[in-house]
Amino acid sequence: MVRHIYACPLRWSDMDAFGHVNNVVFLRYLEEARIDFMFRLAPGDGSPSFSGGSVVARHEIDYVRPLVHRHEPVTIESWVTKLGAASLTIAYEVKDTDQVYVRASTVVVPFDLEAQRPRRISAEEKRYLQEYMDDKADSGAGALAA
Repeated sequence: MVRHIYACPLRWSDMDAFGHVNNVVFLRYLEEARIDFMFRLAPGDGSPSFSGGSVVARHEIDYVRPLVHRHEPVTIESWVTKLGAASLTIAYEVKDTDQVYVRASTVVVPFDLEAQRPRRISAEEKRYLQEYMDDKADSGAGALAA
């Protein structure tokens, strides 16, 4: 299975009063990784894929250990765990080589901005997403027991 890798920079303002990255900031990190992942297909080649928009239907996050500010970026690995006709689930791990800080998942619904309604996943989008599909394991936030 292929995973999308995103190097996410940490900002000084991401820390909370306890000296570690605030729990809400992790949603922004996941957003950055998700946008980098989903929009790799569309730019530059004229493809309309994912350019119409998408909405988040659900987030699930398990905080495994605190992440403190440093100058090196944190790695966010993303992959697809569920692919339906009009939605997909993206799983994530926010990590370093030897540590996982967060496991999460997001349900994403492609959205037609003109019609202001959800739309189906196109054949081109489906082919792209299937490269990152892992349906063998319940990866993401719900699988934190390990």
